[in-house]
Amino acid sequence: MGTRIDKTVLANGLTVISQSVPAVRSVAVGIWIKTGTRYENKNNNGIAHFLEHMVFKGTENFSALRIAQALEEVGGSLNAYTSKELTVYYTHSLDSHLKKSVRLLADLVCRPLLREKDVQKEKSVVLEEISTVKDTPDELVFDLFHEKLFPEQSIGFPILGTEETVRSFSQDQIVDFWRRFYCPENMLLSAAGNLKHEQLVRWAESYFTFSNHCQPMKLPPPKAARHVRFEEKEAVNQSHICAGIEGLSYLSDERYQLVALNSYLGGGMSSRLFQVVREKYGLAYSVYSYADFYRDTGVLCFYMGTEKSRHRQAEELLFEEIERVRKKPLSKTTVSRLREQLKGNYLLGLESMHQRMSRMAKNELYYGRQISLDELIHQKIEAITPESLLEIARKIFIIDHFNIVELNPDA
Repeated sequence: MGTRIDKTVLANGLTVISQSVPAVRSVAVGIWIKTGTRYENKNNNGIAHFLEHMVFKGTENFSALRIAQALEEVGGSLNAYTSKELTVYYTHSLDSHLKKSVRLLADLVCRPLLREKDVQKEKSVVLEEISTVKDTPDELVFDLFHEKLFPEQSIGFPILGTEETVRSFSQDQIVDFWRRFYCPENMLLSAAGNLKHEQLVRWAESYFTFSNHCQPMKLPPPKAARHVRFEEKEAVNQSHICAGIEGLSYLSDERYQLVALNSYLGGGMSSRLFQVVREKYGLAYSVYSYADFYRDTGVLCFYMGTEKSRHRQAEELLFEEIERVRKKPLSKTTVSRLREQLKGNYLLGLESMHQRMSRMAKNELYYGRQISLDELIHQKIEAITPESLLEIARKIFIIDHFNIVELNPDA
């Protein structure tokens, strides 16, 4: 990835990785926790995300206001997110405030107050967040798609939970979930920027003191549905369509082939879907595809928002493009352009300390090792050929396996 990456496992089990980039004045730091929607059940769905909210309500050493002020007052930032498999708290600040960032992150995950009064108040906040998604059809359709792709499985649950589950959360449930997953063996501290690894380790040893210890939880293998068609009527003006299939895992050797195909079909303004569905036929304003990769599975989804009377035509165009990449290889010129696009994306990402920090963390969490820049470029991206893309398209883009979820106008 350009410069050396250092790794230390503390005596308590916390893994610390870092990359020193002396040419910059900033540092990005993240604490990565192996918990998310996949670690929930139907009764506590949304609790990982709810806990992420709760830690910001106060810790032993920082009030909610001080948490908000600590880095903002020195020009830095603090944020967090919950995904299907991970919860991440991260900062970006000047290198001179690295110690403050480490201390703040440690307090959030090691010493949150998790008070009953805050649980009740935060329920209202998260319920409003759920309402926002319901009022945003191009977000809601993705939640519905995951639910239909992975029926009755936690990987298909909405990250925010449901109104019913959020209302049911108790303080005891929140504290129990924190104790089960917020432990050093289940976490990774990653940092990139103008830093010294030895100093980062000393601060981590000082501040990341845990009362919790746990064994990382093994996830059951998911089972994806095929050929499901689901329609829901909503008070919307357009048809919102999500058509997709099970993709590849983060660990798959073919992942970069699928990234290239995703880019070709729906990855930007030059993509086939944008050029055909929007530019040529004017059927949609928003049309794109995205690929998500998890530990043992993945998702590839194509989205379009179009007038209801024309949504069947838009679907036909989508599947025509998919069939085209299954029938014959892309030209060498096109594939060369896709390789250059991927190289550019990854190399430009190295200019972002947050991107470096995130990439190191994911490599460590999923592979257990770092993927060097040489390996990424020469063994993975340069291995993309017209023949390899045709092979993966025929393997994954099986039309009868596609699931289609639609949000259509109720009038």
